[in-house]
Amino acid sequence: MNIGAASDASGVSQRMIRHYEKIGLVPAPPRRGSYRDYGDVDVHRLRFIANARDLGFPIEEIRTLLGLWSDRDRSSAEVKALAESRAAELGRKVRALEAMRSTLVDLVDRCHGDDRPDCPIIRSMEG
Repeated sequence: MNIGAASDASGVSQRMIRHYEKIGLVPAPPRRGSYRDYGDVDVHRLRFIANARDLGFPIEEIRTLLGLWSDRDRSSAEVKALAESRAAELGRKVRALEAMRSTLVDLVDRCHGDDRPDCPIIRSMEG
């Protein structure tokens, strides 16, 4: 199948497929004339990458996961450790975002939002 069909089948944009090829996450498929010729294995790999991205894994960890995925002698402990680490990092980010949101809500509540120039939101950003 061509890149458009692979994109449709995997849910990964053509631009991202080309990017993944460029960085070596997806092997360059054989060509039929000037067109890339993708197979079911390529689509499966692209779906794996898309699912890993949706779970918040960065590219280098996805590269590691792809290696583990293709290694039938791997232990699931390696995969679990990677996932636990990613979940912990996402937890840290959630807490940081909640703190930012809480600060903004507090500032919004203290701002009169009228014609006066006095604004606690601006004062807060001034330091």
